Amino acid sequence: ETKPASEFINGEILQKPMPQGEHSRLQIKFCTNINQVAETPKIAYAFPELRCTFGGSTIVPDIAVFRWERIPKTESGRIANRFEIHPDWVIEILSPEQPQKKVLTKLLHCSRHGTELGWLLNPEEESVLAVFPGQKIEIYEGDDKLPILENINLELTVKEIFGWLSFGS
Repeated sequence: ETKPASEFINGEILQKPMPQGEHSRLQIKFCTNINQVAETPKIAYAFPELRCTFGGSTIVPDIAVFRWERIPKTESGRIANRFEIHPDWVIEILSPEQPQKKVLTKLLHCSRHGTELGWLLNPEEESVLAVFPGQKIEIYEGDDKLPILENINLELTVKEIFGWLSFGS
């Protein structure tokens, strides 16, 4: 265990950058918005900075969303500490000076091992790159409606999520 977290992807140990203001704001807003609509009906749950080990790699996505029935549990029904399965939806937020290639490599690893949806948010460009099954990639900007994990009753546009970064007086 290291602080900040390290990840092991494709045989390489990579240290995650320390989150900054925009990153932290987006991370908490996503977890809150997803969990508000998906937790009570037991559809899914969004976890921030959760270590996931699968496909020979260990990753710590900014946000890992698991369908309710796939959340690892102990025999007594409590949430497990170890998640040795792929997330269903991974959201990564590009930090300043973070190589986009390394984050995209992580999303592609997730996609190859069963993750249904991956997002790479670029706050500087105000864009979202989405990774779908079969390594299909789409770019979303402005008023584009973002793809959401199936059965989660949430609608978001790119403009709306980056609007979360504005703190008006």
